[in-house]
Amino acid sequence: MLSLHKLEALHVAGVEMQLTAAVSFLTILQDESVSVHTYAHSFLQVILLHLEHRDAGVSNAWLETLLSVIEVLPKDTLRHEILNPLVSKAQLSQTVQSRLVSCKILGKLTNKFDALAIKREILPLVKSLCQDVEYEVRSCMCRQLENIAQGIGTELTKSVVLPELIELSRDEGSSVRLAAFETLVNLLDIFDTDDRSQTILPVVKSFCEKSFKADESILISLSFHLGKLCHGLYGIFTPDQHLRFLEFYKKLCTLGLQQENGHNENQIPPQILEQEKKYISVRKNCAYNFPAMIVFVDPKNFHMELYSTFFCLCHDPEVPVRYTIAICFYEVSKLLNSGVYLIHKELITLLQDESLEVLDALIDHLPEILELMSTGGETSVQENKLSSLPDLVPALTAAEQRAAASLKWRTHEKLLQKYACLPQVISSDQIYYRFLQRMFTIMMTNNVLPVQKAASRTLCIFLRYNRKQEQRHEVIQKLIEQLGQGKSYWNRLRFLDTCEFIIEIFSKSFFCKYFFLPAIELTHDPVANVRMKLCYLLPKVKSTLKIPADKHLLQQLEMCVRKLLCQEKDKDVLAIVKRTVLELDRMEMSMDAFQKKFYEKDLLDQEKEREELLLLEMEQLEKEKQQNDGRPMSDKTFEKKQFVLGRDSKTPTSLPKNIAISVPGSSATPSTSKEIKKSKLIRSQSFNNQAFHAKYGNLDKCTTSKSSTAAYTPSVSGLSKTSMISLTDDSFRTRNTNSAPSSFSSNTSLPSTSRGTGNSVDPKSSGSKDTQPRKATLKSRKSNP
Repeated sequence: MLSLHKLEALHVAGVEMQLTAAVSFLTILQDESVSVHTYAHSFLQVILLHLEHRDAGVSNAWLETLLSVIEVLPKDTLRHEILNPLVSKAQLSQTVQSRLVSCKILGKLTNKFDALAIKREILPLVKSLCQDVEYEVRSCMCRQLENIAQGIGTELTKSVVLPELIELSRDEGSSVRLAAFETLVNLLDIFDTDDRSQTILPVVKSFCEKSFKADESILISLSFHLGKLCHGLYGIFTPDQHLRFLEFYKKLCTLGLQQENGHNENQIPPQILEQEKKYISVRKNCAYNFPAMIVFVDPKNFHMELYSTFFCLCHDPEVPVRYTIAICFYEVSKLLNSGVYLIHKELITLLQDESLEVLDALIDHLPEILELMSTGGETSVQENKLSSLPDLVPALTAAEQRAAASLKWRTHEKLLQKYACLPQVISSDQIYYRFLQRMFTIMMTNNVLPVQKAASRTLCIFLRYNRKQEQRHEVIQKLIEQLGQGKSYWNRLRFLDTCEFIIEIFSKSFFCKYFFLPAIELTHDPVANVRMKLCYLLPKVKSTLKIPADKHLLQQLEMCVRKLLCQEKDKDVLAIVKRTVLELDRMEMSMDAFQKKFYEKDLLDQEKEREELLLLEMEQLEKEKQQNDGRPMSDKTFEKKQFVLGRDSKTPTSLPKNIAISVPGSSATPSTSKEIKKSKLIRSQSFNNQAFHAKYGNLDKCTTSKSSTAAYTPSVSGLSKTSMISLTDDSFRTRNTNSAPSSFSSNTSLPSTSRGTGNSVDPKSSGSKDTQPRKATLKSRKSNP
């Protein structure tokens, strides 16, 4: 606590000491270091004493502290210590500074007293200050009338506050008129229709008519409040008044653009430059209010009434104006609904804007904007409306390249994250040829880690909804060869990041089939950082396994962990390995059959896996449709699967935050149609007859005999408990379906792991590139019930 003599010495202290003391007093209050009673007794008089300090900055600092103190002080203290002295402080005999302080304190006190006390003790002071001889005091008191109106209620506001505002709106001081206008706009909701039409509307009309002849600061305020004003007075305008206000808004939107000047900026007089800055602020405020003006004219009339104005704002020569309209673009799109196609070209314009600030503002809601554009504002559509916008893809790619070439990596990162929505709105081929390869390049060459991770996650989403098996396999092969087996340890680290995203986005079976072995192979990586990152990932890797189907993969994982424990020389990595082993021991394994404790996760994984299977079936159905163009069965089945997968046959209809897959309930119910059953049987046979050719030739590094695996001391799996579980529910065993289509030829081989058997990998044949043993295994599985 500050000593008494130090508090008394504050009045002779310098400016810095005064400012520090004001902030300290406020901090003591906010931290509740002392009780309110003690605070009022020890500090309140010191604060009041310094309110009229000769330095304006110091006076304002003490005033801010006092206004915060008023919020917590009891009524009796406020009345005796603050309100009663205000009667003398607000008199004309006091200084202007004292009366200004009194205005702000009165505005704060109205929230602490009841309406009767305000009417008897505060309103007389308010009226006196509204009639003050100094325009600064009248303006300051006028701005406090909004707080006072909220404290005294509607009736007293109409009878006391409104007449004062009307009188102040005719004041000779422009700042007073401006304060009265802004207060009237903010209080529109309090007044009824009669007050608005008979009292307020004439004042507003007069203010707008005189605004162009007044100072530009009046226009800035008017343009900022115009949207709220039109909304508050909506319904009482005559058609002529409605048209006048609309024309007034349009005029403000182009204010300053009509002046042609070919002079160098250095040759322009300072006063002209200052005027142009104010005009820019006016147009910026008009852009801010554009959604409100759409409501004012009705979205149905947008093309006729406001499209040309919107075009001008999107092409405004000043960045702040375009930045503001870019922020509002999503709201405009929502309001236009089915008429959103009218602003397609403006979306392209803003995407191609030379300023990254404009692009950054636009992409905040880019997924929602593109969704509206693709559906045309309708909830269910049969076709993608963006097909009529051929410039979209080039504009999106150019925007990304422009962000990549700049130093604003956060904008680049955000843009890549937003591109994850593209499977919803453009075709799989467009993504593959125009965006997916670019994601690879960013992952391989960009030097900013958050940007690389954003590209990696977006690439995984592109892969998740790619419609062609051949393209998917090519991407998987690139990920493994160029990242997982890349020469740069940095690329191998990014491969592990990608594996983490794949675990999140794809089904467990997908990860185990393609990425499980390449991931755990990095336990042999020569760089300690890579091995360390893999150790952190191992619990998530293990969570993708199901017992007993993945028993052989679990043995591979145990062997790799065992080798790390035995052979790791880096002490930091070894410490992490030991912690990871303990975590792996505590993990409970998921079973092929559903368990209550894993029900939600297993159900979500089943939905993901079902969608992956549907993508394969869709590709097969499209081929059948092309080959048998006139056959009714193929058309019917194609349309059914097309409906299940989502709009425009691209993706499910939504990509939620964590890419949680949304599948209509009909997709889980087998069809009773004979034709669909027949078609499914044919496809099922074609899928089951395929065999993936193992390319992964170095499995012998992490496989040993069964006896050596059993010798591993830490029990990572608890196989003895799970091996006796009987799988009786075949309805959920979708993981045992081999989904390799016939289009995947043998010359595009990928490292894959069969998921349909509980047998461990034979160590003698695991390192061989001969695919015959794997084919034999698949054939033998077909004979199992």
